[in-house]
Amino acid sequence: MTTVDNANPAESGVRRTHPLPVRTIALGTIGSLLVLVSALGAGAILAQDPILGRGAMSWVRYGHGRMLATVILYIGFLLVVWAWVRLGRHVLAGRVGARPVLVAAVCWIIPMLFSPPVFSRDAYLYIAYGTLPLHGFDPFTVGPGNLDVDPVVDNVDSFWQSTPAPYGPLFILLAKGVISVTGTNMIAGVLLMRIGLLIGAGLLLWAMPTLVRHLGGRLPVALWLAIAGPMTVVHLIGGPHNDLLMVGFLAAGTAMMLERRHVLGMVLLTLAVAVKATAAVALPFLVWVWAGHLSSTRWRNFVRACSCSLGIFVVTFAAATFVSGVDLGWIAALDAPTAIVNWLSLPTGAGEFVHGVIGLVIETPKVYFVNALRVVGGILMLVILVKQWWRARDGGPDAVKRAAIALLVVAILSPATLPWYLTWGFVLAAALPWKRRQLAVQVTLAVFLVLTYTPAGDDLLYNWLFIALAAGVSVLAGVSLLRPDPLNVFDRHLEPLTPVGMSVER
Repeated sequence: MTTVDNANPAESGVRRTHPLPVRTIALGTIGSLLVLVSALGAGAILAQDPILGRGAMSWVRYGHGRMLATVILYIGFLLVVWAWVRLGRHVLAGRVGARPVLVAAVCWIIPMLFSPPVFSRDAYLYIAYGTLPLHGFDPFTVGPGNLDVDPVVDNVDSFWQSTPAPYGPLFILLAKGVISVTGTNMIAGVLLMRIGLLIGAGLLLWAMPTLVRHLGGRLPVALWLAIAGPMTVVHLIGGPHNDLLMVGFLAAGTAMMLERRHVLGMVLLTLAVAVKATAAVALPFLVWVWAGHLSSTRWRNFVRACSCSLGIFVVTFAAATFVSGVDLGWIAALDAPTAIVNWLSLPTGAGEFVHGVIGLVIETPKVYFVNALRVVGGILMLVILVKQWWRARDGGPDAVKRAAIALLVVAILSPATLPWYLTWGFVLAAALPWKRRQLAVQVTLAVFLVLTYTPAGDDLLYNWLFIALAAGVSVLAGVSLLRPDPLNVFDRHLEPLTPVGMSVER
């Protein structure tokens, strides 16, 4: 069996009931609940916690109590991963379909909605950016440090205190809306921010059946990857990160373009750019999709599709900017993430490696090597994007596939890369056909990318002992998708499943 599609019994015309993997769902739910509870001590907790700060349980925020909470959080995360891999084996064997996968995802996501932020402090930064315009500041020219609002400023990482918002007007509108309701209540702000970002998850869920139908994948596999996976459950929602909203609009807009609903598709894609500028990388590829649906010559079709797309983009983006009450100053702030230096960005990592080697002989500043390799990486990225765009000129599903590749290339060749950036192209790629070994690699990467940061949101990429351990756990998770219980810890048996009367779904 070489491809996932071969495991689909619907191809033979057989209708069968789909069971619900109760034990697997329960395993992941227990893990998610453990993350929720332990995050009160080990997550990205508030500087002044009104819940545990001075109460009888405040010990979990310090010393050995925090260490214990951290251990429990990692145990909870590993249970979520274990359940996700078990669910994946059920999906690949054709034992469960799309609805059981969604049931599992919902059960694992719900505790994350109420958890303190985990593996990131970005939620507090979002609250600060939403607070700035409500206090008369332009979030695109000043950073959170200009605020005189203690609960907000105190919880923003010092790295970002003077950094203007690199996000689009639509996200600033969402952040302002959240803060106008919650004020300086940081807990309520995080909860409401998560609910707002869930719009992206809803759009992604709505778009996935259409994407799968056009791109040739299987719906249960796509949902297992894009909705139930730890990058979504733990990073995008547990984090939370506004990338979830961006990829939701991106997936929905792409689906509409494939369905020949071009105007709606371009509006949705523009809204994705109005959340985060990265989505603009996909637009030139999806113009080819529109052009491919027209009936004249290729270049006439392209000119028509390009002019219409540009007109829709300008009108939609102008409306989003006007409604948000901001200007285009965010474009100047787009270079803010370049201040991040870590080896997840291949050019940055290469620069650090070269500096390390040369530093054995001559002591020189690292910044020269990093900046030089970043320039090389930028040139390489541009070349790859242009080649992929040109190869997408026939439009259709191939253009979408190449858009996904382009987004992944941008994520890893940009001057700065954070783990959740890989979701940009991955949500589109999830709807493609996947071979089992490719899925195992995806599992390995998904688990590893979560583990590169501490539960409190601190970088672990240069803690080489921990990274080696994280890599080992991640590889084990990937191998477990192909070989159940590769360590021979448990008796070999199939998990009992509870029928719920569902038919196989593509």
